This record gives sequence, structure tokens and C-alpha cells, in this order.
Amino acid sequence: MDINLAEVLAEVTAAFARYEAALVNNDVAVLDELFWQSPHTIRYGATENLYGYDAIALFRSSRSSQGLDRTLINTIITTYGEDFATANTEFRRNGSGRRGRQSQTWMRTPDGWRVVSAHVSFLPD
Repeated sequence: MDINLAEVLAEVTAAFARYEAALVNNDVAVLDELFWQSPHTIRYGATENLYGYDAIALFRSSRSSQGLDRTLINTIITTYGEDFATANTEFRRNGSGRRGRQSQTWMRTPDGWRVVSAHVSFLPD
């Protein structure tokens, strides 16, 4: 298996950057687009466990847009072959300084790269 093929890594890195920009700007339409529209999609959040695309979209539509700005640290994106990737990062919330971590599993679909599994958690202060 080819790890980090340059073209594939560039595609996933761009998708991850698009996701991050949508997250900090609360662009719900883009966030919804970047999650795989499937009942198999999972997102474990800091305070919620969401099973299926519909639950994730509902969460996004009702989430506050306040306090989303953050700085990423130690971002590592790895691609496996041409259709599968992981993205892991630590983050620090701007303003509060609260630290957390995020992992995403990405899959190439006919519609482009989509998050199929995600996890967000905060580290103890």
C-alpha cells in the first residue's frame, strides 16, 4: 500500500483545511457537505455521541457559533492508498486557551473526500 502519495495527500490536506475554515466560521453547509451522508457515519464530540449523518447535521444546525476560533498544533494527515486517510490534530481555543484533540477518518466517495468518523475531546486543564 502506498502511504502519502503526494497528489492524494494534497487532496486530503485541502479537504481538511476547508473543513477547519468552515468549523471556525460556523459554515454549517460546508460542514454538512464534508461528512459522509450515511447512517454509518459517527462523530464523538466533547459532550455528545452522534450516530449517523442525520444526527450530526442536527447537532451542527443547533450549535452555537460562539467560541469556535482555534489554533491547530501537531496536525498529522496520513493517506493510505488513494481512497482512505486519517487527520489528527491538537488545538487550542483562542481566548480561553482550552486545549483539545481531534481525529478524523476520511474516505474518497463519488462526491469527493468525506469524513466517515470523527472524535473531539478536551484535555484536562
